[in-house]
Amino acid sequence: MRIVSFLTLAVSFCFASVVFAASPGISEKEILIGTSQVLDGPASFLGIQTNHGMNALISSVNDKGGINGRKIRVIAYNDKYEPVPCAMNTKKLIETDKVFALTSYIGTPTSVKSQPIWTAAKVPVVGFFTGASALRNPFNRYNIHIRGSYEQEAAAIVDVFVNKLNFRKIAVFYQNDSFGEAVKKAAETAMAKHGMAPVAYGNYQRNTLNTAEGLKAIAGSNPDAVIMVGTYAPLAKFVKEAKAAGMAKTVFHTVSFVGPEAFAKELGDKSERCVITQVVPPYEGSSLPIIAEYKDNLKKYYPDDAPNFVSLEGYLNAKILAEGIKRAGKNLSRESFIDAIESIKHGQLGTGLSFSYGPSDHEGIGKIYLTEISGGKLFEVNDWAKFR
Repeated sequence: MRIVSFLTLAVSFCFASVVFAASPGISEKEILIGTSQVLDGPASFLGIQTNHGMNALISSVNDKGGINGRKIRVIAYNDKYEPVPCAMNTKKLIETDKVFALTSYIGTPTSVKSQPIWTAAKVPVVGFFTGASALRNPFNRYNIHIRGSYEQEAAAIVDVFVNKLNFRKIAVFYQNDSFGEAVKKAAETAMAKHGMAPVAYGNYQRNTLNTAEGLKAIAGSNPDAVIMVGTYAPLAKFVKEAKAAGMAKTVFHTVSFVGPEAFAKELGDKSERCVITQVVPPYEGSSLPIIAEYKDNLKKYYPDDAPNFVSLEGYLNAKILAEGIKRAGKNLSRESFIDAIESIKHGQLGTGLSFSYGPSDHEGIGKIYLTEISGGKLFEVNDWAKFR
């Protein structure tokens, strides 16, 4: 009997070792998560605030004892919003740090460059600060989205421009890379459904403020509206220069990636007639339970930060990450974690937002909100007549 018991114990120990060996980044006390973000440079607001929102949720979870006896630890590397450093960081996180999963990647060029690395390693990624179709089509089991797509954002604003404002002359100003091309294509597709095409194009290079040539290419078309694609500093510069050049009646739109609050701050008193499509709900005056929770935890862990759309999205990324870990249970693995997220259905999380996933659906919320800047803050647009 003693021999049998010893053998049983030995087999059980070996089995447990195999389980943990098959699930990198998991120990009895900890779950290791990795991320690559832009933490300095002209787009750093996006990475820093995503990081703060993500960690506000994770710190709250850890302070309550973690999940199933384990606390979450995050390793974050800076990629400066450049594709090659992001890919190198991703490889290091997976192969050297041996993280369990990745989260909160920022940007199209960075994420698309790194996607083959995490896909080949079968490492799940929860939450992308980009709505690019290259991360959604074809379906990738290891890509788990929270926000809506750029196609949805473009369709929402073009519908407003055409059907509510009767605009026929729409130009596109875009960052000259895969991010800019993704939104430009989405805008062209949305406009084609109305029998239209952009009247002019202008572009600029990523991580620069060289917008003059792009403005020159667009200004002569005298557009009713400009759909803009980029980060807050160059787009704010473009808007201010466009207004100074005589485009005072033009409506300027940008997709959610811009960093809305930073964009509003850069614009200062030149923010009139600027609208932003959002992929998470406006937090000003919101009664949603998740917004109250987010604000409380942001104030607790980052008291110097004001609420903003970027950190809110980071918070929601971590919310789904934590929920997947919780639902997967004590015997956590990468595959069981993905299966657990796919079990999340409408109304189950008590957030007031409609998260829903499935074996062939990793889209998340999928709702688009349209906001305007007023007094330096962002509010949902309730009256479009002022933009005519």
